[in-house]
Parts: sequence; C-alpha cells; structure tokens
Amino acid sequence: MARAYRTALMAASALVPATLASATELEVTHWWTSGGEAAAVAEFAKAFDAIGHKWVDGAIAGSGGTARPIMISRITGGDPMGATQFNHGQQAQELVEAGLMRDLTDLAEAEGWKDLVNPPSLLDSCTLDGKIYCVPVNIHSQQWLWLSNAAFEQAGVAVPTNWDEFVAAAPALREAGILPLAMGQQPWQTTLAFQVILTAILGPEGYTRVFGDKDAEFAGGPEMAEVFQAAATAREMSQGSNVQDWNQATNLVITDKAGGQIMGDWAQGEFQVAGEVAGEDYTCLPGLGVNEVIMTGGDAFYFPKVDDADITQAQEDLASVMMSPETQVAFNLKKGSLPVRGDVDLAAANDCMKKGLDILAEGNTISSPDQLVSPDSLSQINDLFVEFFNDPNLGPEEAQEIFAGLIADAG
Repeated sequence: MARAYRTALMAASALVPATLASATELEVTHWWTSGGEAAAVAEFAKAFDAIGHKWVDGAIAGSGGTARPIMISRITGGDPMGATQFNHGQQAQELVEAGLMRDLTDLAEAEGWKDLVNPPSLLDSCTLDGKIYCVPVNIHSQQWLWLSNAAFEQAGVAVPTNWDEFVAAAPALREAGILPLAMGQQPWQTTLAFQVILTAILGPEGYTRVFGDKDAEFAGGPEMAEVFQAAATAREMSQGSNVQDWNQATNLVITDKAGGQIMGDWAQGEFQVAGEVAGEDYTCLPGLGVNEVIMTGGDAFYFPKVDDADITQAQEDLASVMMSPETQVAFNLKKGSLPVRGDVDLAAANDCMKKGLDILAEGNTISSPDQLVSPDSLSQINDLFVEFFNDPNLGPEEAQEIFAGLIADAG
C-alpha cells in the first residue's frame, strides 16, 4: 500500500470512528506485563485501534525465555497469532526459513524503512536472503546501572558516577541496612548483569573480540580475568536480593531499599509509572559509567502467514502503524527505549533517554549477543553466567577457563 494512502487512512481514522464491519481483530502476543511495559504496549493498541482494527492482547506472563517456546509452538502447530514479538537477532530465523513468516519487503520499500531505521543493523536483523520479515520497534540497551539517590544519601555517601565508586559505596550501604545491588533470580537477569559488566570493563572493542570474533585467547586472557573478578564482586553485592522478577528488583531501587540495579533501559518505564524523576530521584549510568555504549538489541514484531485476507491486511496495517513516527514516539517514551527511526522528535525525552540518544548519535553502538552468536552457543555461555552467579564455590579463574573453551567452540 502506498505511503500516501496510508497517511490519508490514518488521518481519516482520527476523525471517523471505525465501523464494526471494517474492524479486524488481530491477536498480538508479547511478554510485556510489568507496569511500565503495559503502559507502553497500550500505545500500540491505541494506535492500531484508531485506524479501524481491534488489538487483541495476547500477553504471556514471564520473560521472553518463557514466552518464546509458547509462541513458536503455536506457529509451528498451525495455530498462529496475528503478530508476535521476538528480540532482534536470530530467534525467528528457523521460522522464516520454514516459510512460516510473512515477507514485509514490499511494505518496507514503499515506506522507505532502509532510509529511516538507525542503526541499519536493526533492519539487517529482520532480513534474510534480501527479504525483510519483521518490523523493529525499539532500541533497548541493557548497559545501564540504575541508582537510588535517596539510598546513598541515607548511607552518607555520594551518588556514584561509575562502577568503581558504586563498589566502594557497598559497605556503607550494607551498614545502613540497604542492599547494595538488587538482582532478580531469573536466569536471564544474571546473564544480563554479566554481559553488562563485560562490556563496561572490556569496552566495545573487547566485547566484539569475544562475541564477534570468538577470540578464545583473548577470552582466556588478563582483560577477561578482570571481568570475572568484577562479576564475583557483583555476586557478593547482590547477596540477600531474594526477589524473582526484574521489576521487583527495580522496585527495591525505587523504594530506596537497594542502592542500585544493573538492568536494561526498560527499567525506566517502572520509574516513570512510580512518578520518579530522572536526575532527581534516581541516577542512570550508561555502561556503568565506565564505557558509555548502546547495545542495539530490542524488539521486533513478526507476522505469521495466514490464509485470511482480512488478517493479512490487518497485519500489514499494524506493521505500518508500529513504524509511524507518532507511534514510535508514544511507545518508546513509555517503554524507556529509543526509537528505531532516526527522524522523530523526542523533545519530551527525560535525562536518561537523552543520555541514550547522545550515545546513539555518537555512533557508540554494539550488536547484541543474539546478533553475533548462534542460539545454541549463546545458551551454553549464558548457562555458565547463571551458574557463576548462583554458585559461590565456582571461582573466577575456573569460570573463565570454561568460558574461553565455550568461546573457542562458539558458532
């Protein structure tokens, strides 16, 4: 459908309520269920409903690791939803190769996505054999440390500006009855923390040598040894963090019961729902205040093939709406993420989002491990990170030796 027609359709839909006959229900599955996430996904639903369709919410409680097998099972089992969330990377590649996902190339070319999406690697992650199979909706970076300003005030120490200062403040936080580092017990959260620490200490070049080049010698060297020592320190700082979900850990920071949390920028949505003000109530340190970098991970939506022409049209309309500048702004301001379009106005961005935008503008970006490492290899590496955080008897030296071997064999 041509861009001019879409523009006219959206303008008209704002003025004329959709009739029941013109509305098509489209089930959309995702794993966004926290307060901030729900507020963000509601912006997608509102924009889709406004053009005459009906968003049927298919939220699946839990993390992506819980939701993805359910989504894949439905698609391969002949019960596809209208649209489904995956992360950027290779998570849906086998479904695409099996011919189960819609080709969005015509829409992407008509709307000029290649000229709009920044960085281009996001659209590359949607592309297989020159065809585009998904619509990227945000840039999520996990490289953040979130700090409670009041917690450090109570402990009588200054709010840290980097990881080393945070580590140095941990004893004072403990003495004040404040947990230094909040961390949920789900495996992906410890994996995330380890990856963030790795990137902060090694920097973008070192990160790429490990995950991009699969440099096993570097992975077993002295630079990587510093990473495992820092992870051991984080493991000690998080002792006593008995919450399960990531947003429960974020709430410990919001309520000043914990000094900080290593978590992606989606945590920002929880701070906003709680009425917290960036730069006043909480502080955000991209790259742990050591190496300021944005990991160009995030979320994309895929559209399973169906035989229903009405559903097919609704899928295309939803893809277009998700990429529209108005929806990009509304969704990402609530989600705490950055828009994938490089041409949108984010004057309403808060202090933390502005930091992210500045880093993105400077080109300080890295690809996510999902985009660099095969799913099987990454699963083995992540299992090691989880075991390390959960088993104090696994020392940094032993864990690094195992890690270097996994990198050597990684696909």
